[in-house]
Amino acid sequence: MSTRRSQAQARLLHGWEHGFSSGPTAVMGVLGRGYRGLLGAREWLYRRGVLRSRPLGCPVVSVGNLTVGGTGKTPAVELAVRTLAELGRRPAVVSRGYRRRTSGVQIVADTASIRLDPEDAGDEPFLLARRLPGVPVVVGANRHEAGQAAVDRFGSTAIVLDDGFQHRTLAKDLEIVMTRARRPWGNGLMLPGGPLREPLSALARADLVVATGVSLVADAPEVLAATERWAPAVPVLAAGYAPVECWESDQRRLLPLEDLKGARLLAFAGLASPESFRSTLADLGADVAAFEAFVDHHWYTADDLAALERRARESRADMLITTEKDWVRLRRLGRIGRPIYVLSIRLELRSGLAEWRRAFERACRTA
Repeated sequence: MSTRRSQAQARLLHGWEHGFSSGPTAVMGVLGRGYRGLLGAREWLYRRGVLRSRPLGCPVVSVGNLTVGGTGKTPAVELAVRTLAELGRRPAVVSRGYRRRTSGVQIVADTASIRLDPEDAGDEPFLLARRLPGVPVVVGANRHEAGQAAVDRFGSTAIVLDDGFQHRTLAKDLEIVMTRARRPWGNGLMLPGGPLREPLSALARADLVVATGVSLVADAPEVLAATERWAPAVPVLAAGYAPVECWESDQRRLLPLEDLKGARLLAFAGLASPESFRSTLADLGADVAAFEAFVDHHWYTADDLAALERRARESRADMLITTEKDWVRLRRLGRIGRPIYVLSIRLELRSGLAEWRRAFERACRTA
């Protein structure tokens, strides 16, 4: 990705969070009204039965959000799969496979092994396949076809739909909306003037709302206010990210998490919300000497790693560290002058665990 394109995306993301100047705001406002109109027309067609959501004959759990960007969907999908397995189901993951090289329905992983590289699967489906051994992962733009493939080929008895809130072709039994606890709606505008993929009124379709980055729901007042207005009967849960393990990317040698305390780090991440990674490192007691943020889903190059090595040397960092999702996108580039460590995390519900469990049990009974 060129520097110019990276800078343009950074300006766009900043505008989505904090607002644009008056000129771009006026233009994007017009485009946003057109986008809202298209969504309204689609909703009308579904309400009238012109467009229909098709069932699969097994529980379908959707994990999605209202905004463009990171809200913890991938670790929430992992948690949803584990919950379904605990309830006796044989779950599979269905995803679009964002920015993959392949087309059509593809099997990323079957019950025995991972079958596609991240370039062909998409970084997030590959990561889920790695974190969930034995769980089928299928990608496809048509979610119903991909879900049917999981049922037919692997005998899956439940589907977890990754990034599925806006996708209506597949009938869903449980809608989970993930959102950041702080500045959850950015500047509050619809695409392209803001990060909202749908108006906040779409929360009425949700069964659970999960606010990430806090221990208490009370610390997510904007999420609570929006849910109370548009979906007053829907539970709001609080969740955070817990480090699981740290390992050296080249040799897979484990590093005890306690060894990060006081370590001087050059951290980097290509995430929609990289600050959550920085906060996790701070909670571990690490000394983040420098932090380099790349655009979301950035595929790293040898030049990127060389620049990071120089930056680490300038900041006198002991090591470089990144996320597991970023490791997927740099794993084949080889070793640089100093080791790159990878921090694996999981999503932990800090409140609302009983509501989460009951929602899954209800979905499994009614499907």
